[in-house]
Amino acid sequence: MKIELKNTACFGVAGNFTGHLEQAGEAADFVSVAAAENAPKAVFPTYIPGACGTVPSFLGVFPFDSLEIRFLEGEKKVQIEPECAVVFRAHWNGDVIESLVPLCFGASNDCSIRKEGAKKISLKKNWGASSKGFSSSLIPIDFFSAGGILDRYRIASFLVRGGTVYEYGEDSAVRNYSYIYGTLLEWLLDKLNGQRDEGPAENINGYLNECGRPEQIMISIGATRYTPFGQNNFLQNGDESVVVLYPEDVYNSEQIKTMVLENDFPQADISVLRQKVVL
Repeated sequence: MKIELKNTACFGVAGNFTGHLEQAGEAADFVSVAAAENAPKAVFPTYIPGACGTVPSFLGVFPFDSLEIRFLEGEKKVQIEPECAVVFRAHWNGDVIESLVPLCFGASNDCSIRKEGAKKISLKKNWGASSKGFSSSLIPIDFFSAGGILDRYRIASFLVRGGTVYEYGEDSAVRNYSYIYGTLLEWLLDKLNGQRDEGPAENINGYLNECGRPEQIMISIGATRYTPFGQNNFLQNGDESVVVLYPEDVYNSEQIKTMVLENDFPQADISVLRQKVVL
């Protein structure tokens, strides 16, 4: 399945795997953000096509690349954020999104700069072209609820350095997100329509209305927790970042790691994002 991402408004979800924000050193950013227990903290923008009005101009720069990650000279703390991303069709009723219809999913690298003092999450997410990743191999969604295709899938991530494959994020089931399926959809509609510009969060509904109420929205629904290696190792020139979404009833984690080492993946049922890190 192909998606024209340049015409798609793109977002991420902060704090949808318990423990990730603490590992990333970002929990303090959300102290003032009211949220239910175990709920994600906020939706943040990574790309708004045709950014205009109050939308920060940097969000109009297309940041996604399926082959490379380029990061700014002088930045030292850049980490892979391995995620499942879902593309939705948005149905509008006036100036609010009435419903989100899931279309397909794929491997995402919501790559982030660990930067203290950034006022908004988006400032650590889109620093220009090739600052993020979304797989070109997308998988259609049958239905977005328990028992559907996503119940079978896991998120694995790796850093390849000097010919050695290191596990970067914990191998995690998509179904184990804190918020998933109906709970996630309800939460997303609330945030896309009603999130206010406060603390690290931004007024998403205002952005979307100013930029033409896009009919397609991609959301990376949350980064997994890191392994000890992933938590303590930042990207370096020449590394390769690999995020894999795979069905657990067909493959196991060791088979996936071998595929990463050999760079040889089946095309039908696995979504792979492999990016070379370039300074």
